Amino acid sequence: MTKFITAFIVSLYLLGALAGLAIAQTKYEVATFAGGCFWCMEPPFEKLKGVSDVVAGYTGGTGENPTYEDYAGKGYIEAVQVMYDPSIICYNTLLDVFWRQINPTDAGGQFVDRGPQYRSAIFHHNQEQMSLAEKSKADLEKSGRFDKPIVTEILKGTTFYMAEEYHQDYYKKNPVRYKYYRFRSGRDEYLEKIWGHEKDRKEMKQSSLKSEKPSKEELKSTLTPLQYTVTQEEGTEPAFRNEYWDNKKPGIYVDVVSGEPLFSSQDKYDSGTGWPSFNKPLEPGNVKEKQDRGFFMTRTEVRSKHGDSHLGHVFNDGPPPTGLRYCMNSAALRFIPKEDLEKEGYGDYAQLLEK
Repeated sequence: MTKFITAFIVSLYLLGALAGLAIAQTKYEVATFAGGCFWCMEPPFEKLKGVSDVVAGYTGGTGENPTYEDYAGKGYIEAVQVMYDPSIICYNTLLDVFWRQINPTDAGGQFVDRGPQYRSAIFHHNQEQMSLAEKSKADLEKSGRFDKPIVTEILKGTTFYMAEEYHQDYYKKNPVRYKYYRFRSGRDEYLEKIWGHEKDRKEMKQSSLKSEKPSKEELKSTLTPLQYTVTQEEGTEPAFRNEYWDNKKPGIYVDVVSGEPLFSSQDKYDSGTGWPSFNKPLEPGNVKEKQDRGFFMTRTEVRSKHGDSHLGHVFNDGPPPTGLRYCMNSAALRFIPKEDLEKEGYGDYAQLLEK
């Protein structure tokens, strides 16, 4: 029996050693792609057989160690670096997946994200990658699929800096907010229009995690009971006993579920009601109104456009210049302080709060 156990242990050791040797002998290669928000560029590549890792980061700029707060000012672009086994998946396949995630005719950014830091680009790491990238771009141009020129750049690969940990696998760590971000970004709508009739449409949708409203189970696992009751069941929180009714810090308020910007501290005032009140929305396009006949009265309900969260009600007894009072539930909102706007991805609103 002892000899048998010893032989068994030796066999396991040899199998482990052989497996480790096989892994060590695998020659992985690197591909780098920029396609707008790097949150959206990780999932399509991570699901491919032969891809061992996908990292979100910054490349193409000047200066060392860029951060989310300063990468755009240093000329960097949001990108993903793909580690792949060329014996399993070829670079051409990666290129094909890349083109199906972006709008290659947009030189000013990608979808809802604007600015040169969000432009599309392929960073090649050797002569073969450059040739294949140029050919794939030329083939796409000739295909007639787009009615505008292909402006995606093909650039020599430079130093790639890994983004902060909270950006890595964002779609896994924050699935609800990620789905809502994609939902409102316009990316999936565009991709469906351009590629939706292809035979591999289903595969493309799965690889890009095409967005849809999260299920009740997902929402319940993400929200507190009060947040769920307010946003999903049109509940109301207690006056004067909620998080933001007397918050005076500078910043913006976003939908607690979807993250879409809703109100600014600059438009907040003390209405004396015990709920956070604003005289106007920060982004009018992100709120919608509907008639509410509950509780034996007629009121105007306010909901978020993309998240469809119940936020509160709007009344005609507010201060000038609008005369409106957007009476919101704190439980439907998430406050982002001015100093955290860049880190949270709302940097465009920082200048607004300077006024």
